[in-house]
Amino acid sequence: MGPIHRRAVPAGPDTDMSPEEALERLLRSYTRYYDVAREGVEPPFAAEAAFHSHDEQYVLVKSARIAESDSHEYVFFATADTLDAAAAAQLEQTAWDRGLARVRPHLDHRSSDVTLIVAAGTITPEAKQKIKKSKHTKSYKHTLHGWSNYRAIALETSSGDLVFNRLGRDLKKLFRNILEQR
Repeated sequence: MGPIHRRAVPAGPDTDMSPEEALERLLRSYTRYYDVAREGVEPPFAAEAAFHSHDEQYVLVKSARIAESDSHEYVFFATADTLDAAAAAQLEQTAWDRGLARVRPHLDHRSSDVTLIVAAGTITPEAKQKIKKSKHTKSYKHTLHGWSNYRAIALETSSGDLVFNRLGRDLKKLFRNILEQR
């Protein structure tokens, strides 16, 4: 019988970092593609980011456009020493309301998504359940003028646990990579 080969299992996110250090790491990564604002951000958020994309389809020449679409994402970042269910609910509702206030639906509008990212020292079990079950969606003129979805991601820095709602799960691998970088 030959030798047993063990595959190295990558470690989870760094559990020695504070919520503020985790936020800085996330913001560094987001500045590559998003417009990040750290100053002038209204509480309870520590930072905000926005992403805007415009896509056109045309035939032969650019003046012969057959379709256009605009997509947007508004990201709200928060930190907390301890995140409980009440604070999670307040952050969720505030992010959703502020994100929707920025949406300008029109015929070429595809989507405007709202994302909440929270870095907390500890997250109570009730808050984890609240985050996992959070769901908001809105369509504009029966999706003819686009839609908005809500994603939530929370990092518990004391354990390295990541908590997502259903739509936020798509970001799991990305967040693990960002948080494992030194």
